[in-house]
Amino acid sequence: MKSLRIVFMGTPEFAATSLEALCNSHHEVVGVITVADKPAGRGLQMQSSPVKLLALQHNIPVLQPLKLKDPFFLEELKALQADVFVVVAFRMLPEVVWNMPPLGSINLHGSLLPKYRGAAPINRAIMNGETETGVTIFFLQHEIDTGKVIARESMPIGPDTTAGELHDTMMHLGARVLVKSIDAIADGTADAVEQHRLMPANEDIPSAPKIFKEDCRIDWTQSASTIHNHVRGLSPYPAAWTLLEGKIMKIFRGKPLIDKTLASDFETDGKTYLHFQCADGAYSVRTIQPEGKKRMEVEEFLRGWRPVSSL
Repeated sequence: MKSLRIVFMGTPEFAATSLEALCNSHHEVVGVITVADKPAGRGLQMQSSPVKLLALQHNIPVLQPLKLKDPFFLEELKALQADVFVVVAFRMLPEVVWNMPPLGSINLHGSLLPKYRGAAPINRAIMNGETETGVTIFFLQHEIDTGKVIARESMPIGPDTTAGELHDTMMHLGARVLVKSIDAIADGTADAVEQHRLMPANEDIPSAPKIFKEDCRIDWTQSASTIHNHVRGLSPYPAAWTLLEGKIMKIFRGKPLIDKTLASDFETDGKTYLHFQCADGAYSVRTIQPEGKKRMEVEEFLRGWRPVSSL
């Protein structure tokens, strides 16, 4: 099988897992594009992205352009003479970049496209109560997440699976499917399919727009199961939240209690449980983070808190 020259573009750990898989394949990663180093932590020390750190371990040249249309960067990119660009958890590319390699540019997306196009496919799938999702490898084109699909592979979503757990499982599945897709491109067997052929007629296509702080607020007028999906779909980040006695409390885990009626908006024994009333029952929170404090289990929180009012 032909060995392809690859330029990889990505930033977080999710992308680094795919880069590692490509480095372990028979293909050659000739360059890596990632974000510029940023100050972080208490000492504001400059920190590199997980993708850059891995590239340096493998002695792969790293480019960190501030602007993707910068002429000097474009010349450096051309000089790498890549056959294909691979994009995983990076930023939007201008056409002058994604149209550069002779075999095109491909992207790994965390959903079964065309479902959940957008910035938050993992979160939105869980928040919507989906029981299945997957990964898609597709060619980049003008409109975001709309290009021809090379490969898709599904995976289940458990009833209590959080976004963080799904992310960790998905990044390994995505890496495997990505390498298979590169192999198919290399040997000429990649059969790219238009996305409209992958959905039954007249079926709604849910999207995955970026999540903002107000999107994370819990609406206690909804059903317990809807709230459960909301909480786990935002756990651990950016985290669902509610106001408790005027202060923000993030909720990371909980359990729906169907058909349970509370005497007030919330109920606690002061030791082991904290329940909130919702439309068809209650929701029992388990892992929380009170405003200004660390993340903790509800029992730890209750040892130092005494309710003074209702919601």
